[in-house]
Amino acid sequence: MKHWIQAARLRTLPLSLSGIITGSFLAASKGMFCWDICVLALLTTVGFQILSNFANDYGDGVKGTDNENRIGPQRALQSGAISPKQMLKGIYITIFITLLIALLLIYVSFGKENFTLSITFFFLGLASIGAAIKYTMGKGAYGYSGFGDVFVFLFFGLLGVVGCEFLYTQEVSKLSFLPAVSIGLFSVGVLNLNNMRDRLSDIQSNKNTLAVKLGAKNAKIYHYLLLSVGMLSAIYYVIALGYSFKAYLFLISFVLLLKHIKTVYTNKEAVLLDPELKKVALTTFLFSLLFGIGLLLG
Repeated sequence: MKHWIQAARLRTLPLSLSGIITGSFLAASKGMFCWDICVLALLTTVGFQILSNFANDYGDGVKGTDNENRIGPQRALQSGAISPKQMLKGIYITIFITLLIALLLIYVSFGKENFTLSITFFFLGLASIGAAIKYTMGKGAYGYSGFGDVFVFLFFGLLGVVGCEFLYTQEVSKLSFLPAVSIGLFSVGVLNLNNMRDRLSDIQSNKNTLAVKLGAKNAKIYHYLLLSVGMLSAIYYVIALGYSFKAYLFLISFVLLLKHIKTVYTNKEAVLLDPELKKVALTTFLFSLLFGIGLLLG
């Protein structure tokens, strides 16, 4: 059990929950919150994230990308604690459980009347499963071609926030894409940090992440842009809707992000970037809470 918990990478869960929290607060600010939808959406997202972590462990493990040259915690397949066959079984079980929860979420959100919406979100759920699996698994793994950033932005940001709000409201608000962009870019920032940390070992393993393609210097510049645009998007949302100063509570989290940017700017050893992953993930989680609370107060 200990090895499966480690393979689930619980430290990644706050980041994946940030989009659902933000989307739920957006709905709550419009008086359309529902606890049943909130809990089921959170559980569904946890399932997708654990599935992604299992698939990533399997994909990088069987390809030999997780080796002695890699910086960071040792993975389950890499250490031999879980065999490839066992991990595949774990992936199948996680898919089954997550799909059941997702189906219940769809039913609670749309009922029997909105069949078209139910089918649409069912296929979005299948797409999420496909994205989680194909990140590192199989010959056409998009994580090995530098497209991981795009998928993280789409699924953690746009779908996570706007899709979640839609479950409550059954409406798409154009301005809601602004905080969705914030969550998406912050999430990509975590991935980019991971890829900057592993850049040299990824080169040896032919894993062409965007950090590998950009090089060390440009990957840092890209990182600054991700976080800066993410912060500006959230600020513009509050300005556009004319909220009071109380809605700017989330600026507290930006102090931590600015401190992080300074750390990355002065960094010269990839191994020292590893603690920053947890910091940015937790800061994104803090942002989602402060942003949402600010909306209710403002």
